[in-house]
Amino acid sequence: MSVHRRLAGLHRPLTVFAGAMAVLALVSATGLVVDDRVVAGAPNWSKPLKFSVSFVAFCLSLAWMLSLLPRLTRAGWWAGTVVVATSAIEMVVITGQAVRGKRSHFNQETPFDAALFDLMGATIVILWTATLVLAVLLFRAPLADRASTWAIRLSTVLTLAGTGIGFLMTQPQPGQERGVSRTVGGHTVGAPDGGPGMPLTGWSTTGGDLRIPHFVGMHALQLLPLVALVLLGLAPRFAPLRDERVRLRLVLVSASAYAAVLALLTWQALRGQPLIHPDGATLGAASLVLLGTAVATWAVLRGRGRTGHDTSRSGPSGHGASPVPAPAHPSTEPEHAA
Repeated sequence: MSVHRRLAGLHRPLTVFAGAMAVLALVSATGLVVDDRVVAGAPNWSKPLKFSVSFVAFCLSLAWMLSLLPRLTRAGWWAGTVVVATSAIEMVVITGQAVRGKRSHFNQETPFDAALFDLMGATIVILWTATLVLAVLLFRAPLADRASTWAIRLSTVLTLAGTGIGFLMTQPQPGQERGVSRTVGGHTVGAPDGGPGMPLTGWSTTGGDLRIPHFVGMHALQLLPLVALVLLGLAPRFAPLRDERVRLRLVLVSASAYAAVLALLTWQALRGQPLIHPDGATLGAASLVLLGTAVATWAVLRGRGRTGHDTSRSGPSGHGASPVPAPAHPSTEPEHAA
């Protein structure tokens, strides 16, 4: 399939919005250099920069996944378009508040600020629901070889979980009261927002930070499919990986480990514990996750060694099924049939 046809098969609103976010990322990076204002302990333009970069990855991943569907149904096209519309509203609010030098999240300083944050909350609920619709569509259709198919499917589930963690941040923290406090909710557990943070990310070094599992969960959308692609790319060099069943099982092991890490990071944050200062319980749980993943990986590869047969559905080259098949209908417009 030509690059032109593949690009033509991408969901157009998602790809256009990703391009717009790339431009906004450049503008925000410039803002970091020329604008020395600090909001809630962070450079004023850091939030628009981080959100715009995240939306580039999120929207391009969804556009690529939708292009793998045998046909883009009306429900799929509209769900993707709703993701774009709600994401655009969120970025308008975040960027507008940065221009004003105000915090966008949890801000109850004035009725106008509170209304903007309430609007963001509503759009996130709609965005999450639209992403759920896309996940259901991806579960219902065969996309590629089984390993890649399940990597894509499970990545959407983990992404929904990671996005959902964001709702925990909206709950009032100790000492906050709706209608009274200037801020309600926060990223940090056990410490105020805006305190000492890690370089680049700004994640708290004095308390738990719910942004960490939120970030890790959302970017499963890129990392799990990447695992499947790496396994497929290594198949010509490593005989066990030529077996599609082995690649599938390794993807399932990876997804299970990813889910365990996501749960561990959420647990650590909710206990008010900084990422870089884990206690014994956190280290013990992390060791169990690492050990379990290693044992499961060893068992998968050992089991393949015992069978001694390459059962992959590969062609003569032994590369296996392509993880990016040509869509049956590359048009980005919705089909008339749902």
